[in-house]
Amino acid sequence: MITERIDAITRIPPAYRTATPPCPPSVKIELTARCDLACFFCATSQRLRDKRDMDWDFLVRLMREMREAGVQELGMFYLGESMLYPRLAEAIAVAKHDLGYPYVFLTTNGRLATPEKLKSLFEAGLNSLKFSFNWADADQAKEITRVDCFDTVVANIQASRCVRDEVAARTGHSCGLYASSIQYDGEQRERMAAAVDKIAPFVDQHYWLPLYGQAGLTTGERGTMPVAGNVGRAEAMRDPLPCWALFTEGHVTWDGHLSACCFDHDGRFNMGDLTKTPFLEAWNSQKFQDLRAANLAKDVAGTVCDDCIAYRRHEG
Repeated sequence: MITERIDAITRIPPAYRTATPPCPPSVKIELTARCDLACFFCATSQRLRDKRDMDWDFLVRLMREMREAGVQELGMFYLGESMLYPRLAEAIAVAKHDLGYPYVFLTTNGRLATPEKLKSLFEAGLNSLKFSFNWADADQAKEITRVDCFDTVVANIQASRCVRDEVAARTGHSCGLYASSIQYDGEQRERMAAAVDKIAPFVDQHYWLPLYGQAGLTTGERGTMPVAGNVGRAEAMRDPLPCWALFTEGHVTWDGHLSACCFDHDGRFNMGDLTKTPFLEAWNSQKFQDLRAANLAKDVAGTVCDDCIAYRRHEG
């Protein structure tokens, strides 16, 4: 199940609790920084950087380099919505069949995940598809995303299982189907539980996530108080420090920068330019080593991680 893989990455095994960890088992690549929604809880809507698609030749070179370095799990997304990337299915096929990645995964908001699109992704060899499902009804979805998308997303999720099973019967390859939702408090939690009932029968597993502050960028939005850092999923939350994202998972922006953060919407977590620097060299750059050392010491004051957890120090 997807939660087992998530927990394995967020756990930070002993061998990775060092300023110079081995090659990360997992990397997420931002095929595009564009998104078709503008959710208040995601800093993508703040447009803090240029948003374009990754160059194809660079993408293929980088995927090959990372596979040779030892990366096992490849996420075909990062901060943008990869369903907008015109060569998404081709990128998955290259990763799986040409480069031999054991596990290729994708997260989507689901609006553009039509049965036709999903069929091409499943046939390309995608191993895992997760839908981010975070609205209780059509009115709330439109309020949060500024797009009338709820019914479309629900229909796409409900259709995904039949498409997956048809491709599996024909090719022998079956993609895991999953969904996650933000776990709010009070009435919204009850409303979300009812909405999840509409999609749960059509995925292999649904799980809950805490509301993240996204490196401090969305903390306090609409009166919310997110968790500090990225503590994983709601039922297996990790301590905010050391942050696992610096040790067990790489994050590459559309323009080729290796980021130290799951939520690098403004480029401040840039640890190296992969258009000029080999992946493993950037992974253990001095800048990255210093930030990991601060995380291991659980003292990130004055570092780029400070804003992400600063409000936690002042709680109460």
